[in-house]
Amino acid sequence: MDTEHLFTDIIDRDENLLWTGTPHFAAFMCGGLPFLAIGIIWGILDLGFIVAFMGGMQHGFGPRMGPPMLFIVPFFMLHLFPCWGSVLYMVWLYFSHGNTAYAFTNKRVMMRSGVFGIDYQIIDYDRIRDTQVNVGPIEKMFAVGSILFNTGEVSHKGHPMLKRFAGIENPYDVFRKLKETTVNVKTDWNYPNAMRPDTNPGYRTNYEPNDQ
Repeated sequence: MDTEHLFTDIIDRDENLLWTGTPHFAAFMCGGLPFLAIGIIWGILDLGFIVAFMGGMQHGFGPRMGPPMLFIVPFFMLHLFPCWGSVLYMVWLYFSHGNTAYAFTNKRVMMRSGVFGIDYQIIDYDRIRDTQVNVGPIEKMFAVGSILFNTGEVSHKGHPMLKRFAGIENPYDVFRKLKETTVNVKTDWNYPNAMRPDTNPGYRTNYEPNDQ
């Protein structure tokens, strides 16, 4: 699938796309299954409680729509949020898949997503502290994997907020090309070609175990 056209709106004139890709549909959808499973379990337990409670209301107050019911119905709808929220999340994943794509260029990393509109996330190479490749059990089933970027951002609890290329094909090949590009770009920024000596005696220095 040709995905280069998905990024033409934000590509600079002197910028070259080095790789583009989209997430595998099944692997992408499976990312919501843990939330769906929790939501279904929550819904089953909650519905059992609601049925028992409504049975008590039936005997105690009769089947009328009085003030207690006007309060109880919204309360139970809110309490069931993990259930219907997880279903909505799966629907959101389904419709967002067609708008999701990833790319990296000779300048930056880009992620495209959205349902009702198109959003772009841009990561300049100097912001990337660490890059990892990860192939989980579900991704392995579909011969895909994810590439994770650590930009130093943390959540309010202090946990790293990682960006990712999720469920892409040939993740190890893409990872190697991305790492090489990251090193080359950072080297060009920190040590431009015109400033590099023909020889560098400090490069590839050998260190012996007993060196002090």
